[in-house]
Amino acid sequence: MKHLGRMKAAAFTAAVILASLAFLYFGTAGFLDMGISDRLNQRETVTNKKIYIIGIDDKTLEQYGPVNTWSREIPAKLISTLNAADESRPAVIGFDVIYSEEADKEADDHFAKVCGEAGNVVAAMSFSFKEQPEQDADGRIVYNPYYVDYVIEPYDSLKNEVVCGFANTFVDTDGYVRQAMAYLEHEGVRKYSLASQVYQIYQESRGEKAVFPDTYGRNNRFYFTYSAKAGGYSVVSMADVLDGTVNPLVFRDAVVLVGAYAVGMQDSYMPAIAHNSQMYGVEIHANIIEALLEKKTQLPVSPVAYALVAAALCGLFYLCSVKLRLLHSALLLAAMTVLDVVFAKGMYEAGWIVPVILLPVCLLAIYLIQAARGYLAEIMRRRRVMNVFKQYVAPQVVDKISKDKDFELVIGGENRHIAVLFVDIRGFTTISESLKPEEVVEILNEYLGLTTKAIFDNGGTLDKFVGDATMAVFNAPFDLDDYIFRAVCTAWDMQAGANAIAEKFRERYGKVVSFGIGINCGNAVVGNIGCDFRMDYTAIGDTVNTAARLESNARPGKILISSDVYEAVKDRVSVTPIGQIALKGKSNGVFVYQVDDVTR
Repeated sequence: MKHLGRMKAAAFTAAVILASLAFLYFGTAGFLDMGISDRLNQRETVTNKKIYIIGIDDKTLEQYGPVNTWSREIPAKLISTLNAADESRPAVIGFDVIYSEEADKEADDHFAKVCGEAGNVVAAMSFSFKEQPEQDADGRIVYNPYYVDYVIEPYDSLKNEVVCGFANTFVDTDGYVRQAMAYLEHEGVRKYSLASQVYQIYQESRGEKAVFPDTYGRNNRFYFTYSAKAGGYSVVSMADVLDGTVNPLVFRDAVVLVGAYAVGMQDSYMPAIAHNSQMYGVEIHANIIEALLEKKTQLPVSPVAYALVAAALCGLFYLCSVKLRLLHSALLLAAMTVLDVVFAKGMYEAGWIVPVILLPVCLLAIYLIQAARGYLAEIMRRRRVMNVFKQYVAPQVVDKISKDKDFELVIGGENRHIAVLFVDIRGFTTISESLKPEEVVEILNEYLGLTTKAIFDNGGTLDKFVGDATMAVFNAPFDLDDYIFRAVCTAWDMQAGANAIAEKFRERYGKVVSFGIGINCGNAVVGNIGCDFRMDYTAIGDTVNTAARLESNARPGKILISSDVYEAVKDRVSVTPIGQIALKGKSNGVFVYQVDDVTR
């Protein structure tokens, strides 16, 4: 039944984790995980040296003025300069600038003609998206956040002469760019992104086929790995190219991207490769192109499949944590976390994005719940132990038991060497017959209070009360130093206290009550005797029986000890040898001593 209960708990835990992961994956927590994934996987590793950026930088703006005031003769001159000779001709030139409005008809047409004659120019266009309700294949209403509201395209003469690609930059809700769109179906026509168009033309120039990565979602998105941080690609000023400072031979057979490279042009974003930094849009396009060339793209793993696997692992961890100590569970948690990170990184390199921290967080939650449950169980266990033992164990022993994490209240015993003390009120039965019941109880409580205090003061364990008799053990349930001498001291304290109490009751009731005490030591079985719902901590065996027989042979006011006890304490006690006496139930007699004085 216990195993069935654990299996049910594990199944419940797995179900909760499954639902939580599915929710978190689609929620904002997913972007927290993506931030961790960025730091783990995004590394600066530029491998393609044939991607150049011609920046419209501050130097260019100072020389030619704001871009919106430029004549189209300026970009036309750039195209002519780059394509002036076959030996310096770039493979493809991509403009991350949208020339949507006509200004000077003659200059505009000239720019369009130069681009057309070059045959290697990709112009930018842009889609304006808005969220739009649509019906899916099952007739359900869903919201498409990438519904095309309108299109911003190059002016007609330029659009007719060049290949166009949309230059939209897609920012995740956490503000970072880590996704791109390969293409978009618009009005029945497939429109490719600027990076995709540049990639295709560049591959054709090398005689290779452009292979697009698998995409996900209705808008054909994919994740990509950055190759460079801001400034990581070769960047030259457009002004330096136009005035001949930079030799066009540098760009031979290369990818050349022309775009904003000045703060004032407001074309910068936060890249996944360097959080809390800015990167110009043209550099993001360069990173996307290299990701396509180097096959460094990824897709998100199915959240349902991941959640199922994660739920199974969480259930397994729960079952293990039930059986393991917290330290071992913590080590298992650490090992599973390391494996999770290694697995996530391996999957990323294989083209799949797997959550990095969701599983460790869930495992940590299970660990903390188990730790809290264990802590509460430990409190309850200690309270139960203390409630049981405080009735017959010295307070310092109870305190030790409550702090011993390995102590368990279980049925069973152990063989220990102990000292056993029995003390009995002599003549109590006869006295009780001549007194009122409340007077009998008063006398009994007074004497039993004395015996209990003497036992506890010397670190002993109060085993039980048997009528007017008391049994105590020393060196159980825990090791006790000098326990045999402590037992003798307990008996001596009882006798000393009894003399004061006897005088009080002689004056009040005219009755005299005294003790007879017997002490023995040796091996005995000590432990909890009984059943699960009712148990008694006691000692059994011949050692206990002999102590009881010594007590029954002790005269009023006398303490009898066995020869084994005497040998252990003889340097600290004064005794009178009684000799060997026969004890009931024993075939051989026991040599007995009477304690006359104790030296502490």
